[in-house]
Amino acid sequence: MLGFLSLCLPIFAVVGLGWAAMRRGAITPAISDGVGHFAFSFALPAMLLRLMAAQPLAESFDPRFFGGYLAACLLVFFATLAGGMLLARHRRGQAAALGAAAAMGNVGYLGPPLLLPIIGERGAGPVAMAIMSEVAIVIAIGSVLMAPMGERGVLGRVLRSLLLNPVLLSIGGGAVLGALGIAIPAPVERFLAFLGAAAGPTALFALGGTLGRLSLDRRMVLLAGAATIGKLLAYPLLVWVLLGPLLGLEQFWVQAGVMLAAMPTATNAFVLAQRFHTGAEAVSAVVLLSTVIAAGAFPLTAWLLAGPVPGP
Repeated sequence: MLGFLSLCLPIFAVVGLGWAAMRRGAITPAISDGVGHFAFSFALPAMLLRLMAAQPLAESFDPRFFGGYLAACLLVFFATLAGGMLLARHRRGQAAALGAAAAMGNVGYLGPPLLLPIIGERGAGPVAMAIMSEVAIVIAIGSVLMAPMGERGVLGRVLRSLLLNPVLLSIGGGAVLGALGIAIPAPVERFLAFLGAAAGPTALFALGGTLGRLSLDRRMVLLAGAATIGKLLAYPLLVWVLLGPLLGLEQFWVQAGVMLAAMPTATNAFVLAQRFHTGAEAVSAVVLLSTVIAAGAFPLTAWLLAGPVPGP
C-alpha cells in the first residue's frame, strides 16, 4: 500500500500545486486555461498518438472491454439520473448533470500519469476506450438531456465538436497506424515523445488551477457525497463485475478498467453543467470532493487490484 501511495501522491501533489497557485493568486484563470489548452490540444494528443501507434491494435483495443466499460458507464449515468429525478425530485437537466458527474472520470488528465506507471504503456488502449466512453458518449447524451426542452441542434453541435476533438482524433489516428502496422518515423516519434512528456505535469497543474476556482457549497455536501460514492465506489465495483466475473477478461483489462473507473469526476462535467445552466453548483461540489477523496482512495484501489507495486 505504501508503494502505491508513494507512486500516486506525487501526481495528486501537482494537482494540489495548481490549486494552491490559483487560490493564492500566483496564477490567473487565463494562465490556468492556457496551460490546460496546451495539455489538451497538443501534449496529450501527442502522447496518445505515439503510444497507440506503437502497439498492434489487437493489443490495445478489446471490443469486450469497450462494451463492458461503456455498459457500466451508461448504467451509472442513468441510475444516477433516475435517482436524482425520483428520490431528490430534481428536474431532468439537474439529474442529468449529476449523472454526468457520476459517470465522467478524469481519465484524460489523470489516467496516463496514474495508470501507465502501474500497468505499462499498453494501458494507453484502455485509457483511449475510457475517454471514448466517458467523454464522447456521455457528453453527447448528457447534452441532449441537459438542454432546455425545444432547443434544436444540440446533438449536431456536440457531434461536430467531438469530431474535431484533438484527443479523439489522436486516438483514431494512432489506432489506424497500429492496425496497419505503420511505424512512425524516428524523428517524428522523438518529437511526439518529447511533446507528450509534458502532458502529465501540464494537465495536472491546469486541473488544480480549475479546481481552485470551484467552491464546495455546504448545502451540496450531502448530494455531492452521494454522487461521489457512485463515482468512486459503485462505478469501479460495477466495472469489476462486468469485466471480470461476467465477461471473464484477463487481469490486465480488469485492473485497467477498475482503476479508470476509480478516477475522480472530470471538470468536463462541471463545464457541461455550466454550459446548460443546470446543476453546476452540485457538480462543482462533486468534482472537488471526489478529487480530494480519490487522492487516498485510488492508491487503495490500485493496491487491492495489483498487489506489489511494479519495480522501475
